[in-house]
Amino acid sequence: MKIVHVENYDEMSMRAARTVFNKIVESERVVLGLATGSTPEKMYDYLVDMLNKNKVDLSHVYTVNLDEYVGLGDDHPQSYHQYMNKIFFDRVSIPKEHTFIPHGDAPDLDAEVERYEQVIEELGGVDLQVLGIGRNGHIAFNEPGTPFDSRTHVVDLTETTVSDNARFFDTVEEVPRQAITMGLDTIMEAKSIVLLVSGDEKEEALACMIDCEVSEELPATILQRHHDVTVIADDEAL
Repeated sequence: MKIVHVENYDEMSMRAARTVFNKIVESERVVLGLATGSTPEKMYDYLVDMLNKNKVDLSHVYTVNLDEYVGLGDDHPQSYHQYMNKIFFDRVSIPKEHTFIPHGDAPDLDAEVERYEQVIEELGGVDLQVLGIGRNGHIAFNEPGTPFDSRTHVVDLTETTVSDNARFFDTVEEVPRQAITMGLDTIMEAKSIVLLVSGDEKEEALACMIDCEVSEELPATILQRHHDVTVIADDEAL
């Protein structure tokens, strides 16, 4: 595991964007695993700027997102479909048919998680996975106690996660209580991983992710077992 110590959120975002940009331009074909939430927002801004200024052909890029809220349609303003469209997809030239996100309003959630696993498999797996970490040590929406051998599945969100995500909704009552998420085993199959961490509220989770015994009670500790993880973390998180 490589730890990249940066000064602040802005530098973290720039370094992460440069990592993704380099992967895109150096690859003949690339599958990116993408994250949502507040942590990667500025990374996407920098990445959009880099790609557009350099007029990079993105016809060889495919993306798979980590998760989506159960019960929200693709057109819901708080869905991760709309987040990704607004912050990234609508601003670059990646073919829309190359972008994949779980459907949170699928009538058969069991069939949807199987479909999404099949999508990832047919793409040949993820080449570079972008991750954040929750205060309780979750990665994607894999909450404490999630089995390490989990594949894409439906998860019940903890009150900590619901509370943390309430800032994106008008009221905490509007935050969905379930999500579809890539499982830990699915994430660990990515060829390389970059974990973004910013802010003192993530300090404890990050410290334990690096130094604690590997345990399903802190899902992010599984990253200790991956062969190619780069952590980009700012002063406050470290």
